This record gives sequence, structure tokens and C-alpha cells, in this order.
Amino acid sequence: MRFNAGYYGHHPVVDYFNSMDPETYGEKPSYGLDLGVKDIGMSVPMGISAANVAGIYSKIRMGAGNIEIQFPGYRMGSRNAQTPEMLGEDQRQAIRELSMANEVKFTTHASFQLMGMMGRDERGNFSIYNATQDMFELKRAIDFQADMGGGSVVIHSGEFERPMTDMYLDDESGRINLARDPSGRLMFKQAHTQEVDARFELLDDRTSAKIETVQKNKLVAHPVWNKAEKDYWGYDNSDVPENQKQKILIREGDYVDYGGQKIIDPYDSLKGRVPKFNEGKKLFDVKLKSFEDFKKEAEEYNMYFEQKHRRKPNYYEKMYPEEAYVKATLDAQESVARGWSLQFSQRAISSLKALGKLEEAKKFYEQLEASVPPEEQWKLLKQDDELYRITGGFVAPETKKPTELIDKVIFNVKRELDYDRSTAAGQEQQAIDTYTTKEHIITPIKRLEKQGVRLYAEAGIHALRKTRDPNNPVTVAVEHIFPERFGGHLEELKWIIKKSRERMVDLLTQPEIEYGVSMSPKEVKEGEKQPNPYYMGVSRNEAEKLAERHIKATLDTGHINLWRKYWQEDPRKTREENDNTFNKWVFNQVESLAKEKMVGNVHLADNYGYHDDHLAPGQVNSPIKEIMSILKRHGYEKAITVEPGADASTDLSDFHGLMKTWKFFGSPVYGMGFRGAGVPQTWADVQYSFFGQNKPPYYIFGGYAPSNDWTLWSAVPLE
Repeated sequence: MRFNAGYYGHHPVVDYFNSMDPETYGEKPSYGLDLGVKDIGMSVPMGISAANVAGIYSKIRMGAGNIEIQFPGYRMGSRNAQTPEMLGEDQRQAIRELSMANEVKFTTHASFQLMGMMGRDERGNFSIYNATQDMFELKRAIDFQADMGGGSVVIHSGEFERPMTDMYLDDESGRINLARDPSGRLMFKQAHTQEVDARFELLDDRTSAKIETVQKNKLVAHPVWNKAEKDYWGYDNSDVPENQKQKILIREGDYVDYGGQKIIDPYDSLKGRVPKFNEGKKLFDVKLKSFEDFKKEAEEYNMYFEQKHRRKPNYYEKMYPEEAYVKATLDAQESVARGWSLQFSQRAISSLKALGKLEEAKKFYEQLEASVPPEEQWKLLKQDDELYRITGGFVAPETKKPTELIDKVIFNVKRELDYDRSTAAGQEQQAIDTYTTKEHIITPIKRLEKQGVRLYAEAGIHALRKTRDPNNPVTVAVEHIFPERFGGHLEELKWIIKKSRERMVDLLTQPEIEYGVSMSPKEVKEGEKQPNPYYMGVSRNEAEKLAERHIKATLDTGHINLWRKYWQEDPRKTREENDNTFNKWVFNQVESLAKEKMVGNVHLADNYGYHDDHLAPGQVNSPIKEIMSILKRHGYEKAITVEPGADASTDLSDFHGLMKTWKFFGSPVYGMGFRGAGVPQTWADVQYSFFGQNKPPYYIFGGYAPSNDWTLWSAVPLE
């Protein structure tokens, strides 16, 4: 059996029995594809599907023309979960020789446990140090692929969990929710209550640790801010002396202080907006606010930022509703701490004044006591009621000299002063800590934009440096993984790739960057530029081409079908109409990715839409042929890999999943013998007769197929 349909295209059909390739008859497949054995390869997870290089070779001998070597192991490998570093130079040389001898192309899949570049640990916290360890995992996969000569290195992108009803991204037109179609209809949700009780994770941008989970339906008590109730002329609350201030028009709705002055910076921790005092209740007004209120709060802040700085805030400067929500809870804690700090500070001031007066009184009575004769001292004695008061009148009051009583009062006042000082300082420190925490609360996408995409960019540069043949570059191919995590939606995947490419361009073209080479801690300052270890001195145009070449996407037909279980069907439509609507959404997503030439690797798998069981393409309902038609229409020519999963357990072998795929795409496989007179050959003769059957094979492929350099007219090789 041969794989190249073009080879047989010029031969008369009568020379062959039961040719299964439409091209033999000068026809094209009805779905517009030209995909066959030569195009579609298979994945080989090391330790699962193959134990060693011989296991890889067995797949080639079966007929696989392209292989993705996958590494399930993470950090320290094992026999059943191998890592790239478990294959030394001998094994790598053997794989290279297999590639050349059999004309097989190899790609690589980094550790399955890598879920993006956020560095998430088992407790749900994120860490730059964990992310750096993950980077090492990716780098050693890149090194392995470079030793194979070039090609793609797949890494999962499952950055962080986010509610599927609120999948927000910013684009040129504003903040869009990917969960809704242009009409506003909700397309996806994980539970029937998620629209109202969605949960958002928030991080501390100093430690990257998860500090809070916001629940959408939880109300938060928040101050009603003091605002102008009508337009009037007045002054602002700046530090300019009153006689130098100029009158300004204060408009209805402006934040004002209790003196009616306009507050210049409403978000300043000391001189910002103040709670409204309700004269009737003699209390400050407080309102229970919902998540929708904090959407408005975030919009208001972003408008204020734009007016103040005369530009739109970037990702890190922008406030998101979930951030405004948590900051509101911290506002109250900060206010309470500052209130106590002020109260104890005021008491401390009063105590200091009292101590001064007591010292003066003590001097006066010391002089008085010295001037009064001893026999007259009793006239100066004063009553000490402390024990009488403490014992409820059961102990008679004592009489003491004024100086003794003053010393006692001074001692008590000093103790109160120490308490007030330490308490005021502690409360002020708590207020500062709360304010600082509030300022460092971020939504995870900010962490990803600032730190995560930088690591993707560094991986792209590592792939660039390891590339030996510019015509066969090593490429980082980021794969969308599960719908529940950021990066699972193809628009999110596009965002990651675009941002990573932009950062890679910056790293290649800027001589200095933030956080470059190692420096003394005393020399490092926030925002300070440092020497850039990735600087190449290339033009920005050339850097953009390099970034596009070395950072791409992996499209997985099984992963995109997992969105089906969250799809919100229209009850007014039939099942077929709803399926068609879902498929149309899939096609639009794929088309968007393909148009921008982002796809650098394709995984073929099928499922029922519930779990990623990796059934063979064509076994269930993922629209795989249509997806491949879109990619081919936009010029896709890189790796196409079947990921056998369930077939390895429920069929005779994982290789049968690949053969099913060849059949599904109308593979150019040819029979070369008879079953018997009048008995036509079928695909089952090829698909199931080599392994697990007792009948002889009627086909030859892979390592068994001889060279095309010399054959008989019938193309049957000599034995």
C-alpha cells in the first residue's frame, strides 16, 4: 500500500483493486480537503503509548508519517510519565535517524501538567517562582524539539478559573463579554444560577497569592458618599491657602467635603471622598451595594483616570468591578482603623497636655508643702477616693499629701498615654496596611498581562535561539485547554498570543527593561530600567516577524467541542437547529484564529461534548472536517496530530484511532491483493487485519514500504 495519492493518479484504475482514494478517479473529497496518511500523524505519550525509542519506531512501522512525542511527566519523570530529559543524546540521535530514514516529522508536547504561565500551585495560589519552574519545563521541551530539527512545542494554556457567564476581554470598542452573542443572548454558563452568583478570584500583585473570592450575589455595606445636591460656586479642598483659591463651579453629583468644598482626588486615602452624614438619624448613611453597583463604580473610576491623565488606563491601571467590590470591603476596615487611630491620637494629645499641667501643679504643691510647718501639714491633705470607689464604699477613703496624689495621677496618665500612643500607632499601621492591600488587589488577567505573557515571550525567544534552520523554526504552540479556564476560549487564546508576541518584540528591541539582569537589591527601584538580557538590536519590523514565527496557537478539535455541554440552547429551535448554531459559533471562532495565521499545530480528537476522552475523529459530533476545511482554506500546512485516547483502551490499539482518522478523511490507502473471487476488499481488511487478526495483511506501509525509485509496472515491489 502507498500513501501518496498523486503517485497513483496517472495509473489506470483497472490496475488496482478497490482503490479508496477519490483522487484515483480524478475527484476531490466532497468536503474540499486533501488530507491523507502523509498529512495526519499521531501522538505518542512517552511512558504510556511508548516505553522508549523502539516504541516510537513501532508507530512508524505501523504507518504513522508524523508523530508528536508527548511528555506526561512533570519535573521528575518516571517510567510511566517520562520527561524530555529522560531521553539522552543516544536516544535523540536514534529519533533523528528515524526521522531521516522514514521521512517522518516530529513535534513535541510539553508536560501535560503545565497550565499556562501563571504558576498556580495545588492550593490555588499563584507564584512567579512556580511559574519560573514551569518555564524550565517548557524550555527543556523546546530543547528536545530543537534536537529533532525544528517544529512546534505544545503547551496548555489554562491560566486561571473565571466564570463562563462573565468572560470579559478588552478590545478597541471597549470591554466585551465573550459569553454573549451580538444580540446579548447568553451562550454559555456552568450552572443555572451562575448569572447571579458567579465567583471571581482576586490576587495580591506583590505575592501573586489568592486573597479573595468575590461572589456576585453577595451584597456589601458601603458608605453613601457626600455629594453636591445642586450646582453652586465654591472652592476645592486643595492645600492652596484660602485667600489664594479661585471660585469654581461645583456641579450636582461632584464629591464634596463637609464644608461643601469640591474634593480634588476622590480616591485619596486621606483627603478623598467622605461618607454622607444623616442629620435626622445622627448617623452616617450606609447602603447595601450589589455587583452591578460596583460595575458603575469601576466605570466611574476609569472615567476619572482618563480625565486626570488625559489618556485611557492600561490593563494594570484600569479598575474592574470585582476589584471595586473587594476594595469596598477594605474601605470600611481602613476607615475604622483610621477612626480609632484619630481617637487614640486625640486622647494622647490630651494626656500630654494633662501631664504638663500636672507637672506644674506638682511644683506648686512641693513649694507649698515645704513652706507649711509640719504641725500644719494636715491642712493640705486631700482625700483619695480610689479604694472607696473600687470597694463600693466598704473601705474608708484615705488622705494623702497633694504631691502624692499628683504622682499617682501622673503615673496613671503616663500609662494611658503609652496605651494611646501604641494603639494609635497600631491602628494607623493597620489603616496603612489595609490601604496598601487595597491598592495591590488585582484581577488575575492583570497578573497574566504583566508577568505571564512575559514568560511566554521568553519561551518564544528561547525557541528562536534554539532554532537551527530558519525554514524549520522551533515554535511555541499555545493550546486552548478547558472551557472553565482562561485561555479555553479561542478569543482568549488570541489575546495571549498577541500579548506574548508584543512582549517578545519589546524584549528583542529595547536595550533596557524593567526587571532585567540581576542587580544588588539596593540598586533596584520600582519602575527602574535595567540592562535587557534579551536585546538583539533588530528592527521592530523584524522582531514582529520573529515573534509571529516562534509563538503560535495549537487548535484542538476535541477541546473546542467541550463548550457544547455549556451551550445554552434556544427552546424555540429544534435540536438540529441548536446544533447548527453551536457549530456556526465554532466555525466563526476557528475562522477568526485562522485568518490571523496564528495556528501552528492542530490536534484531532472527538468527544460527546462532556469530557475530553479523545475518541477518534468522526466517532462523535465535533465538526472536525469543517474545522479542517477552514484551516486549509486559510493555508494551514503544519502538523496535524491525532491524539488517541479512548481507542487505546476500547479498541485494539491506539494506532487504530489513527487508522479510523485516515478512513474518516478518505485516506489514500490501497489494497494490493484479493480476498477471494467476487469478494471486495473493505477498510476493515486494512484497519483490523494487521494486529489482533489471524489473516495475512493485504497492504504495505511505513518502514515496510520499499523505495519508489524502482518498481514493476504494477507497482508491486519485488521480494
